[in-house]
Amino acid sequence: MSVKPDSWIRRMALEHKMIEPFTDRQVREGVISYGVSSYGYDIRVADEFRIFTNVNSTIVDPKNFDSRSLVDYKGDVCIIPPNSFALARSIEYFRIPRNVLTICLGKSTYARCGIIVNVTPFEPEWEGFVTLEISNTTPLPAKIYGNEGLCQVIFFESDEDCEISYKDKKGKYQSQGGIVLPRL
Repeated sequence: MSVKPDSWIRRMALEHKMIEPFTDRQVREGVISYGVSSYGYDIRVADEFRIFTNVNSTIVDPKNFDSRSLVDYKGDVCIIPPNSFALARSIEYFRIPRNVLTICLGKSTYARCGIIVNVTPFEPEWEGFVTLEISNTTPLPAKIYGNEGLCQVIFFESDEDCEISYKDKKGKYQSQGGIVLPRL
């Protein structure tokens, strides 16, 4: 496996629609950067959020998730309460090739503020909008900017196709269209 440079990302995005919409340069002026970088792609967070709340005193259970634990919010700026969490989605829709795996890491601008972004790998032949998990680890409210960069995807290409792809195993998060909650 090898990490793929910006030229490969551009080619895959334009010829194979791997990333839509695609920004072929890094946009930085007045925003938290997004678009192609040297060895990755900085994705944007949409302006739709689901913020965790304890107003209903539910238990967070990944096998039986109670959607009453979340408050829906739409706006250019989302405030995540102290020591809390929000779900969001990417603006970009991804179509991952059969011989590619990705890792996604939070941008340093947010990490230096105690805001951690957790995204699971995009498996071979997974496609959809990315559900983004955003944690505010600080004792203060944290601001997230919709329609701006949030995290960077790094692409790894194998010399051969995988035996069983995410699509082959009919993965439960295939073709997700928005902020998708835990499924069993």
